[in-house]
Amino acid sequence: MDSEPTIDAAEDPATQTAASDASLVRLQTRAAQRSRGDNGRFIRVAPELDETVHEELPDDRFLDREISWLQFNERVLQLAGDPLVPLLERARFLAIFASNLDEFFMVRVAGLKRRIATGLAVRSASGLEPREVLDEISNAAHELMNVHAKMFQRHIRPALADVGIRIVRPGDWTDADRAYLNKLFRNQVYPVLTPLAVDPAHPFPYISGLSLNLAVVLINPKTTREHFARVKVPPLLPRLMALPPGEDEDKLYDARFVAIEDVMAEHLQYLFPGMEVREHFTFRVTRNEDLEVEEDDAENLLTALEKELTRRRFGPPVRLEVADEMDDHVMDLLVRELNVRDDEVYRLPEPLDLRGLNTLADLDRSELRWPPFLAKPHPDLAPVERSAQSDVMAAMRSGDILLHHPYDSFSTSVVAFIEQAANDPHVLAIKQTLYRTSGDSPIIDSLIEAAESGKQVLAVVEIKARFDEENNITWARKLERAGVHVVYGMVGLKTHAKLCLVVREENGEMQRYAHVGTGNYNPKTARLYEDLGLLTCDREVGEDLSRLFNQLSGMAPRSKFKRLLVAPRSVRTGLLEKIQRVTEAALDGKQARLQIKVNSLVDEEIIDACYRASMAGADVDIWVRGICSMRPGVEGLSENIRVRSILGRFLEHSRVFRFVIEGEDDIVYIGSADMMHRNLDRRVEALVRITDPKHIETLGALLDEGMSDDTSSWHLHGDARWERHHLDAEGNPLRDLQADLVATYAKRKRKARRR
Repeated sequence: MDSEPTIDAAEDPATQTAASDASLVRLQTRAAQRSRGDNGRFIRVAPELDETVHEELPDDRFLDREISWLQFNERVLQLAGDPLVPLLERARFLAIFASNLDEFFMVRVAGLKRRIATGLAVRSASGLEPREVLDEISNAAHELMNVHAKMFQRHIRPALADVGIRIVRPGDWTDADRAYLNKLFRNQVYPVLTPLAVDPAHPFPYISGLSLNLAVVLINPKTTREHFARVKVPPLLPRLMALPPGEDEDKLYDARFVAIEDVMAEHLQYLFPGMEVREHFTFRVTRNEDLEVEEDDAENLLTALEKELTRRRFGPPVRLEVADEMDDHVMDLLVRELNVRDDEVYRLPEPLDLRGLNTLADLDRSELRWPPFLAKPHPDLAPVERSAQSDVMAAMRSGDILLHHPYDSFSTSVVAFIEQAANDPHVLAIKQTLYRTSGDSPIIDSLIEAAESGKQVLAVVEIKARFDEENNITWARKLERAGVHVVYGMVGLKTHAKLCLVVREENGEMQRYAHVGTGNYNPKTARLYEDLGLLTCDREVGEDLSRLFNQLSGMAPRSKFKRLLVAPRSVRTGLLEKIQRVTEAALDGKQARLQIKVNSLVDEEIIDACYRASMAGADVDIWVRGICSMRPGVEGLSENIRVRSILGRFLEHSRVFRFVIEGEDDIVYIGSADMMHRNLDRRVEALVRITDPKHIETLGALLDEGMSDDTSSWHLHGDARWERHHLDAEGNPLRDLQADLVATYAKRKRKARRR
């Protein structure tokens, strides 16, 4: 392994990110354009403009959403740098950071550039012009990507080597290694390579998005002329290839890997016989891969989307990553031919594209990973006999069941519910929304089995789920061939709601059973995502879902709902009404509290309502995983607002809304909607009200624990700075909420079995 120069920790940004509580990513915030009164509060406006809080809100009250997202990804990077996190999980977080940033450039940056080019971009809610936002993104992304690369080189890579996991560079290959890799190259790599030269007869080749490439400089010995060639790293071959064990018998564990681009680089003479290989460098291009489908003009959405997926591969470049030692003349060629600006070029130490670290994170080294965790059945669904399967619908008849994944098993609850419905001769119909799932999902198999047995099966498939479009098209057609009624939602709206409705004949009457969740019907991600779900046979929920599915599959535009809030019609208005009620209660002198747990909080109208609740004296708690455009802790505006973020072993994904007023019952909703314009206005989303007092208490306790100062989390400040709180005053780790929940739910299940 190449040696790295020693560096003082105070000068190492990677060390600073790992050790410091403060974020490196800072937005140059703009001061409010109105003065404040002597008391620090914003000057009042005419009372008749607002019957609740007679305050004009400041112009600088919103943080920029793009910078907030970059700050979220920096929090992922801080976990990679945390020595308290198991080593292979730290490597995983580096891979997650890389994957996240790829998607950010493909979608957010590309979309912003497209709007600027077409003249459609407008000043953001944070007050920045579109070009200023791009500049802020470029500055922050350059800093973060350099920290990311250096953290791997200076911290994670040496730590992996210390425990016998090495990525071996060509300079450290033994003779035995070279013999093995030479054979591997000839048999597995060489046959799938396509070297592309650049000369008058060969134009500069198209560089596909996210592909890793070798830029090769060649010399013709006869003419001494210099030539350029590009060799693409085959995406279907492993990025990191395992080497046979080394000869050091003293090592208990020795896992050695080589990067496939290093293997290719060492064998370039096979690709260009008769030419002198002078130098080679790796590079990578990110392209615009956001989709634009004009649904109103498309007779068949499926066909239109397939055409757009083909176009996606040829989107314009938005980022060029190159090896930091690349010669300027090669760089100039790439910049010119790819038509990228200088600020879109990112010089980084090799290896590029650290998504490949997932290979190392998957190694079977239990001592270097999170402690083993196996989800167990919910107590209400635990079978009496270990070998038997619980009757899910019978359990639902005894009362609502609140599920908390991954702590409660997804397979013994949601999957079992759908499987049993498919096999039950008394079940007449199954209706299901599918946003993201896996092609080998037992849920897909159950829907097919139900349709083939004569049941009425409806699948509302969202084939526009970003980056899952091709998979969704494949299994949507599989469902259609089996006789499932497949619809693609409503024109102009993505169907993001997580719903399942089962209709069963019981004693001559129709009984409805329902599941409403916050996460996708994907058994694989259900083991990694934190989500909530409600299993219920409540009559009102069943009627609500019947109306909603009729709306999705047919014509029912004026449907009204009882326990559901449904976007785009009633989620926004319903939540605003409840926030307003909290605000009014606070103005009346009552203790009032508002708690929101979401992935993203961007919508200005919701944020302004929260500001007014705070100004009225209500406590406002925001638990957000990713983007947050709210500015908490500002005197006269949001001093009663706290914003927290929790990242860890599981991806916090549930959405919960709690409204607490002194002397009244708490109102709690769970569902699929984040607080973003697209969720509230351009998607079909569903929130269900929780009515069981025990479930309301459970969710309230969860929100309180997430917001507690004793829980490890990040705190957002009014100056747009995220600060990590993970150690107490004595330097001891604060409570890991997810680890506590693993232990708590395990104890609960053991007690349930004893009963």
